[in-house]
Amino acid sequence: MDTSALLGELYQARFDDLKAIAQQHGVAKTGPVESLRARLIQHLIFPDWDFSPAGLRSISNSDLGEILGLFGIKKSGSIKARRQRLHLHLNHDPKSLAIERLDEMTRDELHAMCKDLELTLSGNKQALLARVAGVLASQENAWGKVKKSLRRPRGPVSVPKVSAVVAPQTPETVEETVASFVEDHDEGWTYEEELSLKEDLASIGHDVSSSQSDAELEQHLRPEPVDATSTVPPMIQHAGETHSLEVETALMELRGRTAEIHAMARDFLMVSSTTNQEDMTAFIQSLRGQGFATDLAPVHQAVAQMIMELDFKVQNESNAAIALPQSWSEREALRRFEEVRSTLRDRLENILALHASDVVKARMAFEQEGRDLNLDLRVPSVSGRLHALFDLHIEIAESQALHDPVVQRRQRMMRILHRGAVHMPESERMTIERLERNIASFEELVQTILESGEDGFDEAQQALVIRFLESKGYEVNTAQLRPRVLACAGIIGAELGYLSPSEIPRIAPGVLVTETEVDAIVTELKTLAASFKPQSAEAPAEETEVAESVADASDSLARVRGKIDRVDELLNRLNG
Repeated sequence: MDTSALLGELYQARFDDLKAIAQQHGVAKTGPVESLRARLIQHLIFPDWDFSPAGLRSISNSDLGEILGLFGIKKSGSIKARRQRLHLHLNHDPKSLAIERLDEMTRDELHAMCKDLELTLSGNKQALLARVAGVLASQENAWGKVKKSLRRPRGPVSVPKVSAVVAPQTPETVEETVASFVEDHDEGWTYEEELSLKEDLASIGHDVSSSQSDAELEQHLRPEPVDATSTVPPMIQHAGETHSLEVETALMELRGRTAEIHAMARDFLMVSSTTNQEDMTAFIQSLRGQGFATDLAPVHQAVAQMIMELDFKVQNESNAAIALPQSWSEREALRRFEEVRSTLRDRLENILALHASDVVKARMAFEQEGRDLNLDLRVPSVSGRLHALFDLHIEIAESQALHDPVVQRRQRMMRILHRGAVHMPESERMTIERLERNIASFEELVQTILESGEDGFDEAQQALVIRFLESKGYEVNTAQLRPRVLACAGIIGAELGYLSPSEIPRIAPGVLVTETEVDAIVTELKTLAASFKPQSAEAPAEETEVAESVADASDSLARVRGKIDRVDELLNRLNG
């Protein structure tokens, strides 16, 4: 049987047929149907090829594409992505190696998988897990089973022609490898992907450490534009998948706002991780409020992939921050960063002032500032230091805000406004929220009224504050809100020096007792009131002794004090 016929039979065979073929050729029959199919293709079509992790690194990029086609799985991608896909297809089952089940693996198992997938091996279990999860997310639906068109062909089976599959061919030239890399990354590539390309070139025998080789690689990666009128494809196309116009438009908008996604994702990764699937899903769904169509599955998956890649980049930044430069280019990039550090600090204060209420926009503006200063943010050690400087200033600003008298005054006002607000009608709660949003304008109003008056904060000025707020649509002239608003106005006047603390309007105590306790309190108050009435007994006929009068007066005073103490106790109960 020739190769094409054998492959056609393997593609279309059912599980029982595959077991029979495996028994006939002495191949293990264990595992699910697709694993058995891949094992048969490996042993029957590629008997002399080494598909171990070390053997995969010796296979040229052109051969990898043809081999992936013969296994019936996706062929596009960089040479490293192709090797990862083939390794997963030959050694793992996508059902048992799902992202949500990675947490069940030990650190040693994740470390071994990172080694097989050519990933960085440093870091704790979470760092290793994030790297493996990133690969699985990028390779989703690209391995584990042959294409449906091969399993159920409508016509004759079309099988790629098998070249001399007896031994790996000689390594590709730098031009061929780079040309394939550029073709697979027509949208651009990250620093990590370029670093992977250099590792691939080194693994197939090319020296990339010398300055001459580095310059040659740079020339191939970023050639000088020859024709400025080169055509640009009007729509992003992905090999093996097509989307509707709506999805393609959403994906194009997503790529145009990559910097914004990265800025928001960095804030997410500061308090969560990519292994928390529920938290990550909630974060991605929240991006709909920012104009991203994350309710579409391809957009959701693209955002998740961007977060995975950013998490990997953040891990590299953390490792690079404490490591020595690994190349001359990295050392020069770090020197450039140190030269402009003081400039960055000065400009960061202006950026934070311009975007005081939006940390995401501030981070994006700071990144752009770094690019304007010719910083190479593709280098993890430079990018990590830039964002660490931004985060440090954010923490300092938050710490200073806690001791800012204006912030403290506003916090005191908010405590007064929101006290017991859960029991208020919805209209009053909405008024409080509106006042909170416009607290700066409220402070200016009170300051203006106090400056125009001369006798402190009298009733006329208090009425003026209420009338002005009502004219602007604030429904504050209610029994609950009026005293609170006037108390807040008094706090502003006292802190600005217009009033003394004793002139701040007081808030009447609220009754914080249940209805069943009200009757008992009223009864006790009536008893106290009756005890203050004069006694009906006749007055003594003669008051001849002063000592007895003084003693009676002392007893009466003590009795009155005791009654007053009981009144105070009741008032305390009423105040809660």
